[in-house]
Amino acid sequence: MSRDPFTLSVMDAYNIAPMVRHIIFTREDGQDFAYKPGQFITIHFERDGKTLRRSYSIATIPGRSDHIEIAAGHIEGGPGTELLFHLKPGDQVSTTGPFGRLVLRDEAPQRYFLIATGTGVTPYRSMLPELKARLAAQEKLEVVLLLGVRGREHLLYADDFQQLAADNTRFHFVPCYSRQDPDTLNEDERQGYVQHILKTYELTPENDLIYLCGNPGMIDEAFQYLQEQGFAVQSIRREKYIS
Repeated sequence: MSRDPFTLSVMDAYNIAPMVRHIIFTREDGQDFAYKPGQFITIHFERDGKTLRRSYSIATIPGRSDHIEIAAGHIEGGPGTELLFHLKPGDQVSTTGPFGRLVLRDEAPQRYFLIATGTGVTPYRSMLPELKARLAAQEKLEVVLLLGVRGREHLLYADDFQQLAADNTRFHFVPCYSRQDPDTLNEDERQGYVQHILKTYELTPENDLIYLCGNPGMIDEAFQYLQEQGFAVQSIRREKYIS
């Protein structure tokens, strides 16, 4: 991890959902960027004479160490939003990282539950190659990814998750919609808040390892429920996205 700032240059930037910007950077110094899937970078910038910092999970799928991808959600009036949503190829930002402990560790549970709201799903995208390898190595392992968004048009990186689900029947991608018309749901989709959908599964502390990333309200509610079900703190990984 580097606590010394380094410069990133924008390679490309485009919307991947309403009010969500996908940005691809490369290091200006040409060095590779070593990180663990699930970690984040912190972008430093000036605003009204003050240095501000905003952190974003790394969305890059490992194997492309020459660039760094993030997804940024639009926050009305947010300084980070004003910066990132106006970046264009060639622009530069100062960055530190990687940081964070929301990573896949050496535990071998029977099931991973990866729970996210909105851009909180980005660290799970970077975990895909490792999840694929673990599914291949552990014949009884299952992975359930629950993504909570307003509606189908707000899904992020759905093609990547659906591809792994098509390749391995023990990987389950379950979009959870708070505002989608229930009559339009596909077989693998659910209506309701993601933390409520989580409660429909028979969870057991002995078998399941839980990851939570995204909206603090979702994480707090899910965390409280899991503790009530007997989950120890070390069996629940959390990373809150503060607006």
